[in-house]
Amino acid sequence: MTPSILGAGAVEWQGVYYMTLLGPDRTGGQMSVLETVSPPNSGPPRHVHHDADETFVLLTGDVEFWLDGETFTRGPGQAVFVPRGREHTFRVVGGAPSRSIVILTPGGFEGFFREMALGRFRIPEDMPAVMESAARFQLTFTGPPLGVQ
Repeated sequence: MTPSILGAGAVEWQGVYYMTLLGPDRTGGQMSVLETVSPPNSGPPRHVHHDADETFVLLTGDVEFWLDGETFTRGPGQAVFVPRGREHTFRVVGGAPSRSIVILTPGGFEGFFREMALGRFRIPEDMPAVMESAARFQLTFTGPPLGVQ
């Protein structure tokens, strides 16, 4: 995938592209809407958003989710809601990338992705810097990505 798929404003971090479609500056801080494109086998470490709900609307690809110990898979045309404070993670499964709309309420967390992309931070190599930024965005990492023991 290339940034041109999402437009000139997209940022890339660890192979995932993020494009802010609607930022908190346009919603009075109430929400942010992102479009993401993630390669097969990609996904973040387990984590908790302490101040934001997160909704995923899958457009393409299949994604395995882990939410508070429950594992399930969703595909195109399906959605997943993760309330704030709930431990979760996900991983793109199968051979195709996943394209999703991600809705964050309230908005603002998309700034974390921009910081990570601009700093070219890597997980796990740069975890101290990643965790420092995550704390500013009310995010705590709680465990490994899916598929990593």
